[in-house]
Amino acid sequence: MSLVTATIKRDLVIAARNPGEWLNPLMFFLMVLALFPLAVDPDPKFLSKIAAGVVWVAALLATLLSLDALFKADVEDGTLEQWLASGESLFAMALGKVFVHWCISGLPLTLVAPLLALMMNLPEDAYSALFFSLLLGTPILSLLGAVGAALTAGVRSGGLLLSLVILPLYIPILIFGASAVYHAGIGMEYAGQLGFLGSFLCISLTLTPFAVAGALKLNLSR
Repeated sequence: MSLVTATIKRDLVIAARNPGEWLNPLMFFLMVLALFPLAVDPDPKFLSKIAAGVVWVAALLATLLSLDALFKADVEDGTLEQWLASGESLFAMALGKVFVHWCISGLPLTLVAPLLALMMNLPEDAYSALFFSLLLGTPILSLLGAVGAALTAGVRSGGLLLSLVILPLYIPILIFGASAVYHAGIGMEYAGQLGFLGSFLCISLTLTPFAVAGALKLNLSR
């Protein structure tokens, strides 16, 4: 078994033993969608107009919740130093860590979002767009978030700094993801928005692991 595979397996086991790691983002997502109609006008027509944006903002913030701890434990316990000493690729390790993060945060959100969107009176035609936009968009959120998590891994209470670094990068994903759902809900084509998300996912898969590896090396050199 390679070191990358072992790391992925270890992180998944840790997540299974500590359900709070994946339940917290999910519960946050649920509470936002459950409470939002109570805080604003509960009129079904009004909710259907804003449903796309609310669901995507809630998913974005829920993903952000678990990013702060992505590399912090590995920096503190010396795991990253062992990685460098082993000669294994930090590129592969970064992809493995992002994959685990997406499995415990982005994937559950993607699966439950169509069900929770019922509370926002999302139009029926928009459910497939919601699912596919999140399926493409949540991995991008994890990949971009990993860059910020790597930069702030050695900083105490770096959650605020992480948000300031990452949120501007999230804005295009939010715009195109919510736009795809909104256009589907009013009967318009949304393939262009999904195409953008797919292209951005390919670019992120190619470039962000290099940025993560560089940021982690910078943390270790301090």
